[in-house]
Amino acid sequence: MSVLTRDEAQTRAQIIDVERYTIALDLTTGEETFDSRAAIRFTAHAAGDTFVEVKPATLRSIALDGQPLDPALLDGNRYPLSGLTPGPHELHVDAAMSYSRTGEGMHRFTDPADGETYLYTQLFMEDVQRVFAAFDQPDLKSVFAIDVTAPEGWTVLGNGVAERTGDGRWTIAPTPLISTYLVAVAAGPWHSVTTEHAGLPFGLHCRRSLAPYLDADAEEILGITRACFDRYHEKFDEPYPFDSYDQAFVPEFNAGAMENPGLVTFRDEFIYRSAVTDTERQTRAMVVSHEMAHMWFGDLVTLSWWDDIWLNESFAEYMGYQTLTEATPFTDTWVEFGVTRKGWGYDADQRPSTHPVAPDPDAVPDTASALLNFDGISYAKGASALRQLVAWLGEKDFLAGINTHFARHKFANATLADFIDNLASATDRDVHAWAEQWLRTTGVDTLTADVHEPTAPTEAGQSWALAVERAGSRPHRITVSTFDHALNTQAGPGHLAPRDRFELDVPGDGTPLVRTGRRPALVVLNDGDLTYAKIRLDAASWDTALTHLSAIPDALTRAVIWNAARDMVRDGELDPARYLTAARTHLPYESDLALVQGVLSFADGQIAARYTTPETRPAALATLTSLCRDLIRRTEDGSHPGLRLTAVRHFIDAATQPDTLQAWLTEGTVHGGPELDPELRWRILTRLAALGATDETAIAAELAEDPSATGREGAARCRAALPTPEAKAAAWHAMFGDDTLSNYLFTATAQGFWQPGQDELLSPYVDRFYPDATALAARRGPAIAEAAGRYAFPAYAIDPESLATGTRALKDPALIPALRRKLADQLDDLRRALAVRTTEH
Repeated sequence: MSVLTRDEAQTRAQIIDVERYTIALDLTTGEETFDSRAAIRFTAHAAGDTFVEVKPATLRSIALDGQPLDPALLDGNRYPLSGLTPGPHELHVDAAMSYSRTGEGMHRFTDPADGETYLYTQLFMEDVQRVFAAFDQPDLKSVFAIDVTAPEGWTVLGNGVAERTGDGRWTIAPTPLISTYLVAVAAGPWHSVTTEHAGLPFGLHCRRSLAPYLDADAEEILGITRACFDRYHEKFDEPYPFDSYDQAFVPEFNAGAMENPGLVTFRDEFIYRSAVTDTERQTRAMVVSHEMAHMWFGDLVTLSWWDDIWLNESFAEYMGYQTLTEATPFTDTWVEFGVTRKGWGYDADQRPSTHPVAPDPDAVPDTASALLNFDGISYAKGASALRQLVAWLGEKDFLAGINTHFARHKFANATLADFIDNLASATDRDVHAWAEQWLRTTGVDTLTADVHEPTAPTEAGQSWALAVERAGSRPHRITVSTFDHALNTQAGPGHLAPRDRFELDVPGDGTPLVRTGRRPALVVLNDGDLTYAKIRLDAASWDTALTHLSAIPDALTRAVIWNAARDMVRDGELDPARYLTAARTHLPYESDLALVQGVLSFADGQIAARYTTPETRPAALATLTSLCRDLIRRTEDGSHPGLRLTAVRHFIDAATQPDTLQAWLTEGTVHGGPELDPELRWRILTRLAALGATDETAIAAELAEDPSATGREGAARCRAALPTPEAKAAAWHAMFGDDTLSNYLFTATAQGFWQPGQDELLSPYVDRFYPDATALAARRGPAIAEAAGRYAFPAYAIDPESLATGTRALKDPALIPALRRKLADQLDDLRRALAVRTTEH
């Protein structure tokens, strides 16, 4: 399939405008294909040639202005429109289109729990052409009017209000001007919860088999939705621009969610079948808030080309967290951002594949290269940059600039230059210079505290001096906080008391800042986490932090320090064993659940799994299981169910002996709770499989008890984890030799396949991975390529030979861009893991 280049898109936008799409979809024609008829009204500004995109199973007919054209002229996904004359035209395309099993185009899913079938579209970037013919680029906005024929008993959802007109026929209200990638349709026997708010219909939708779980959480989700909706109307002058607000939780969704106007689609793991923590509920709420922000930034005002994807995602990421904090009970969302999302940005920004938040347009020449920029830079780094901008600019001026942007470009497209000009119109500050320094550069600055005695005594008596050394090029406005030991006070021994808090611009004038009083026990740069930079404490402060981290009063301050420790481990500056010791010392006293989850995830998923050698890994796992046992003991009174659940999960993942896990599984409960729900049962069985302490009989029995979609995924994960040659061969064939696995079943199989401690059994597959993944990606496309690169990569084969094999494989010209990028990132992480293992401490 040909990818669209930026030059082609610009040329086509100069030739034509598109006024209206009239689409008819028939979803009753079988399990493999559906019928798609498109009538496209457009105007040519001048005589010339262009093309329309469509990727059919069968192109039945195509006609321009009533004159039939030859379907055989279709070249891949492009049909040429030659010799256009100036003026209005109407193109009719009739095709049979294939359903997808990879989450792209029109995805089809049959629920194993009850046999019901569900369909939904995911048309992002260039997948509208899998559903109907279109001039598929974001700056050719149009009105979309869609009719759908669906099986009796189904409900159809779309960007506008959908009305049933009889005999399985549905008409979706025409949209205002939107981009092709934002069109959405979902169809199936949905379970729905509906209400009204601010005069608009609101709805929640999921599979029928998930109905009780949606009903249990419906008021919570709707409450978050209403609160964010109202708060955005306080922030933004432009009202919500669409006629309804539906949120559909759909199966086998590749992303977290998609901001389709009026019909946001979410992965249906957000409908919780099993117990979750409050932090996980906060994450779901943040995604609701994030997607709603897109209704203005992304949907009302849309990027002109994909080099400005950050304008969509960074804005929604920042607004999602900030609005959730302001409008809902989740008031500590920036702690989770700091300890989870920000690390995603830091990691991406230190790889060879890093790019500016706002890349040069020439660096995004086509849709294939644009797809690679949906990463921690466009989301987390961009949101961090906006947070720093608000700290520097002030929220009042920031929102004034945003509202000017909406007013000038509503129902149209805009560029980075437009955005910066609109911000600049609201302030005297040099926003253009800020943008050049923050949005057009790559890499992470490092800010290091130098705390010392002042060179000259002060009249006030005791004093200390602070200089901040910057490795990097960006300006930063940061908060510095200082703490003293709180001995013999109400706080009790070992606690830290805040002393002072002040703002600092970095770089300054080169003169150290002198403060009165004795030297603090702890000096923290970037308290409040308002900038994007790696932080290094001075030696004395670092010693205090390692011994008193849990005694620091504010969770966001603790997050900044835990992030510094994480960065130091990754950079080879802190022994991983010291990080584990700090976790073992302080997590039993940690009150913020997001911090506990973030620290344990890094300790287990990176340190124990990748940064320790096979010889030291047992000790790391012993530290983790000891820590988790301690947390489980400390939560026996039932006062902290989320903390207890987190500890149980990580104990399962780190267990090296099967006895306790088998006892829990047999008894159906952890002693003292919680009872084992499906998620915990599959988690235990996966770990037992990896340890060789279960078998196919037990896996099949568990699947019989839980024949749901997640049950099938759990069984696939368990079977792939079994440490036998036969199990590994079967899993490998399912992933790479048989293209029938859906995107979710592929991912589950890959997650189970590679297990630390199974090195000898898995070593033959390290070399096989690269040619097999290359061929798979060529056959099945970017979504499966992404899954293969992310989950099926031999991440635990950490040795020079594996790195050399992967490096050679990167030279293969057959690699599609999505897989090449993923492999390059994985190999850089492997290189870093090798360096951490071999660094002397």
